Amino acid sequence: MKKTIMVIGGGLLQVPAIQAAKKMGFQVIVTDYNEHAMGMKYADIPIVMSTRDVQGSVRVAKSQNEITPISGVLTVGTDASTTVAAVANTLNLPGIKFDNAEAATNKIKMRMRFKTHNVPCPNFLPVWSLADAKRACQILGFPLVIKPTDNMGARGVSRIDSKGQIADAFKLAKAASPSGELIIEEYMEGEELSIDAVVFNDEITFTGIADRIIEYPPYFVETGHTMPSQLSREKQEEACEVMRKGIRALGISIGCAKGDIKITKHGAMIGELAARLSGGFMSAYTYPLSSGVDLMKAAIEVAVGQEPGNLEPLHDRVAIERALITKPGIVRRITGIEDANKIPGIAEIFINVKPGDTVIVPRSNVEKAGHIIAVADTLELAEEAVRRAKEVIAIEVFEEAELSMEAIRVSARERFKKTCYACKTCDGKDCASGVPGMGGIGTGASFRRNTESLQNFKINTRLIHDVTEPDTSAVFFGNRLSMPIMAAPITGMGTNMGSAMDELDYNIAVVNGCLNAGTVAFVGDGATPDKYKIGLQALSDARGMGVPVFKPRSDNNEVLARIRAAERSGALAVGMDIDAVVFKTMKMKNQSVGPKSLSDLRGLISSTSLPFVLKGIMTVRDASLAVEAGAHAIIVSNHGGRVLDQMAGSMDVLEEIVREVKGNIRIMIDGGFRNGVDILKALALGAEFILIGRPVAIAAVGMGARGVSYYLNTIKQELEQAMILTGCTGIADITPDIVRCLNVKSSLPV
Repeated sequence: MKKTIMVIGGGLLQVPAIQAAKKMGFQVIVTDYNEHAMGMKYADIPIVMSTRDVQGSVRVAKSQNEITPISGVLTVGTDASTTVAAVANTLNLPGIKFDNAEAATNKIKMRMRFKTHNVPCPNFLPVWSLADAKRACQILGFPLVIKPTDNMGARGVSRIDSKGQIADAFKLAKAASPSGELIIEEYMEGEELSIDAVVFNDEITFTGIADRIIEYPPYFVETGHTMPSQLSREKQEEACEVMRKGIRALGISIGCAKGDIKITKHGAMIGELAARLSGGFMSAYTYPLSSGVDLMKAAIEVAVGQEPGNLEPLHDRVAIERALITKPGIVRRITGIEDANKIPGIAEIFINVKPGDTVIVPRSNVEKAGHIIAVADTLELAEEAVRRAKEVIAIEVFEEAELSMEAIRVSARERFKKTCYACKTCDGKDCASGVPGMGGIGTGASFRRNTESLQNFKINTRLIHDVTEPDTSAVFFGNRLSMPIMAAPITGMGTNMGSAMDELDYNIAVVNGCLNAGTVAFVGDGATPDKYKIGLQALSDARGMGVPVFKPRSDNNEVLARIRAAERSGALAVGMDIDAVVFKTMKMKNQSVGPKSLSDLRGLISSTSLPFVLKGIMTVRDASLAVEAGAHAIIVSNHGGRVLDQMAGSMDVLEEIVREVKGNIRIMIDGGFRNGVDILKALALGAEFILIGRPVAIAAVGMGARGVSYYLNTIKQELEQAMILTGCTGIADITPDIVRCLNVKSSLPV
């Protein structure tokens, strides 16, 4: 009767162990949450069970053991050591104690064991909350690394070099942690080795030692490894000695161990140590190719309590694994695999994507497009084989998907986590949230009216002309911009955007994205008292190229302090959104705001030499008073429909305001503008500049500064096309007769 062995995990990296066990004559039980996992089809007894479900795995193991006695249990290349230990302990099979398996899986418990046994490792602190993370960074000092305590494959792992990166790094790590428990530790500078070891009767035999290639900072993406290591024998021996101490500290007396060891200026230090063989195609592919030793066979022998066979290398070749990284986009087709496999030295090619899949710039080891494994007598020959294979393999992506509005929206949706749906048309009809959030106040009617009011106006084309290259540039307080389009001020990444980004990173993305597109951004003053400093920091770093807009705080001294800070930042102008007098998030944060009298405004405006912009003007009366107060510009705006329900849309009132104050003050507008035709309509009605809020925020969350500049340049191109179709050489040529108003009450020509 065949002996039975249980393999926890049925993924690609467990397949070699499953196949080796079958080759050795075992009946193989495979457990995996995915019934379609590659290894399940090789199993004699496939069982759908999560590798993380310890109790469930024990339950099915006990049940199966009554039918066919299980001789051993193991895993390879995945963090299921606690599950393996629980099954082994329950069935009295060879294996380590459960608490030792926990210490080899949970990074905090691992580090505590290392500290207790004087095993070299970085200083660390456990983290549960963002406040914990900030405290840990203050205590440990930069540079640091944040990780989930209970995940693998570099998921959620990133380097932190400054305070401004903490929130984003924390969120990334938190999202990748099943338990929510994180660790922050000192960053270790130096070369990195990956080492496998087999342990039997407490005797440790080191097998493969490989050089790891880590790229894509601030993330730690392994883009390949080289077997055997090219480091000096002394460094390799030092690394093995430190790993030996780590194995002892974790109580790994039988089974296998995998270590990531850094060679730092202070000596070898342990990055990670697991109670299993390595993943990343090392233990199952590059080591056997390099040495001739079947490490899967040895691991199975130890798992069933047998002394492992020969672990001495039979030959000495160089085997390497290199990742296939393609540009981001949507996979169109994949070609060249068959030809690449024919190249001398190519041992294996694994492709992780298929047509229709979305490919992103990798942030972890599970986001690579594929892997190439090569073997040769020298590293140079192996590298040459990989180079030739990469030349042959073509993973084509749709060019527009490399950076397209759809790609931006897809990325943004993932980060917003349902705070915003990043709709194709941002019109308030299907908002995921209100206020707080990205939507409108109350029924959302004021938000929706902005886009609806734009639909009252249609375009009259003028086609007989010689305009082929229209000029969209405009001068804003002495600065020539590439377009009359700017980013509107938005704050509250935590309050309104579900912490999709760190506040500073968001402001930097918007400010720099605007600058890259040849225009400028307005930055906001959030409900949190010091939040205005974040926007000003982004402006200061960008040589002041932008405009801060402050809330109408009841204490004018608070406003004056902000104006002084804006002056120090080098801002182009300063503004106030006077409609935020009853803003909901201000009340939530207990911030006192209120209306400003004509006298108040005169005092504030005269206090600075910067041009002063009043945002939130929706009537002829307020526009006239803004002129009387000495303001340099107004922004016609209903605050994106976020302060009062049932308001008119910005375009509903623009014409009458222009008619009253044009020439006495600069007129800007925001609210519902989504494309170049919308911009043309506002310019035709007399607005000089148009601000866009939510779509810019979506672009920033989706792809940072690059997304913002892409979006703005897209709008600019649409404006250029609209200007060609209406015969407008420049902005000054965009006159009222190019729009047709469907509202019979309008005085516009029809």
